[in-house]
Amino acid sequence: MTFVKTLTAALAGLTFSTAALAQEAEPEVTLRFQHFVSPASANPTHFMQPWADAIEEQSNGRIAVEIFPFMQLGGAAPDQYDLIRDGVIDGGWVIPGYQAGRFPEAEALELPFMTTKSAEEASRAAWAFTQDFLMDDFADVHVVAVHMHGRGLIHLQAPPIAALEDFNGLRLRGPSRAATLLLERLGATPVGMPVPAFPEALSRGVVDGGVITWEQAPSLRLDELTESHTDVAGDHSLYNLYFLWAMNRDSYESLPPDLRAVIDANSGLMASAWAGRAHDIGDAAGRLAMEEAGNTIAEMSPELTAEIAALGDQVIADWILEANARGLDGAALVAAARAAVEAETGSAPGPYTD
Repeated sequence: MTFVKTLTAALAGLTFSTAALAQEAEPEVTLRFQHFVSPASANPTHFMQPWADAIEEQSNGRIAVEIFPFMQLGGAAPDQYDLIRDGVIDGGWVIPGYQAGRFPEAEALELPFMTTKSAEEASRAAWAFTQDFLMDDFADVHVVAVHMHGRGLIHLQAPPIAALEDFNGLRLRGPSRAATLLLERLGATPVGMPVPAFPEALSRGVVDGGVITWEQAPSLRLDELTESHTDVAGDHSLYNLYFLWAMNRDSYESLPPDLRAVIDANSGLMASAWAGRAHDIGDAAGRLAMEEAGNTIAEMSPELTAEIAALGDQVIADWILEANARGLDGAALVAAARAAVEAETGSAPGPYTD
């Protein structure tokens, strides 16, 4: 009987210890992050989820990061910044350009031929520019990283662009104000829309194509919905897009100092370059998928690229005037963006012929 009591007590103690260990393994904090694309696309695969895994591992399981794709926690892609600011979600992926004119200084990095075609290089430059010019704009959230995507291409339900006149009459999706201003200069009819709306717009004939990266092409079914993919010549991208990976400020500041340090260790220049590198990886895979689908992949001639770059310079000149009218120093912002890119790449932005 004594043996039975002892064994029972031992088993009870073991059960208690196991329960205690399980309880200790429960995270102290669960952070809910949201984005608006497929979880199989490049940034969620090669940055967001690995970033979440790093936070959980380096916090010894005290922080859990849950990533929700396709805006599953509510709202639409253009709402992301406000959802984070207001604490509806703890963090997420933001394209400031989806709210045209709200963050005008960020547009300097999105201007035609501003960045190289390497997303990692462009993202390093974006972090430097952000530190100097944009932190006040984003003061009501906690900025973890900023980044750019890779080369922006023209995807069409038609043969590739071979002459400037080929743009005439095309209805083309644009992701930002800077991109739509360029499309308009090229003679196309720009249609601004967030990326989730692009496939349906193509399938319904609302647009004839649009500008977007290689890495998004597979998840948007551009192998099925488009016929051709055209890039400009040279090292600089036709356009680019600026992104934030950000947290609700209260969610960040309510963490104990040692857990804030984990977030900080996975923030800044390192995380920005990491997010950009994810797009470079995705670009290689996306181009391969379009090749395997048999779609036409083309590069414009240097002469046509130079014509487009000259029109891009007109967009930049107009943007500077608009920025000045807002009380900003447009020329200084453009010069600073160019300097940040050149410092990271050794390649000065500007007209293709430079």
